[in-house]
Amino acid sequence: MNGKTGNQNTSNIAIIPARGGSKRIPGKNKKVFCGKPMISYSIAAAKASGIFNRIIVTTDSQDIASMATGYGAEVPFMRPPELSDDHASTDAVVLHSLDWINANWGQADYICCIYSTAPFVRPEYLKAGLEILVREKATSAFSVTSFPYPIFRALKIETDGRLKMFWPEHRMTRSQDLSEAYHDAGQFYWADARKYAAERKLFSSDAVPVVLPRKLVQDIDTPEDWERAEAMYKVLFGQEK
Repeated sequence: MNGKTGNQNTSNIAIIPARGGSKRIPGKNKKVFCGKPMISYSIAAAKASGIFNRIIVTTDSQDIASMATGYGAEVPFMRPPELSDDHASTDAVVLHSLDWINANWGQADYICCIYSTAPFVRPEYLKAGLEILVREKATSAFSVTSFPYPIFRALKIETDGRLKMFWPEHRMTRSQDLSEAYHDAGQFYWADARKYAAERKLFSSDAVPVVLPRKLVQDIDTPEDWERAEAMYKVLFGQEK
């Protein structure tokens, strides 16, 4: 497809944020996951989807920049320090990239922020996300998955150590009568570039879901998460060569 969505002039840009610092898992973006650097999976999925005109990585790290270009992405600018600490939001980083793209390459039509720590991201879901965004004429579309258990039965531990329900009114409600709930899958976020530049939120007021199966979703924030994710990946896809 090479970045085409019916309009031969459509410009689709993948933006992969990958800062150098990571406290909980040091060097997370560069760390080897099932045989390859973590960031390589997001780049490979973007390339395999065939829908992007450009795939860029926004980083403050020369090491990550070199690694990213080695796997086929572009690093046309280095991320400024004020957008490289723990407090920089994804929206701020993506908007900075979009401003650079529009100023240097011309107006983008659709952008897709793909997290650099999402080894389970699949090309077919990236393509589905773009199709849903265009079809629904939404500002954004992003990956979600369902909770494995009804959240309306969730429990909390009070300060006295006793268990309480968050929603005690649903104690006797049958699970099949409770609404299904979803959470952000933390993989990718599509946006209509012009609408997003105006609203400035990937979780836009008219966001639409790209629903993923739960088996393809795993947060990787701690060493325990990492071990679990590698085990899951090997079962689903095998060890990378």
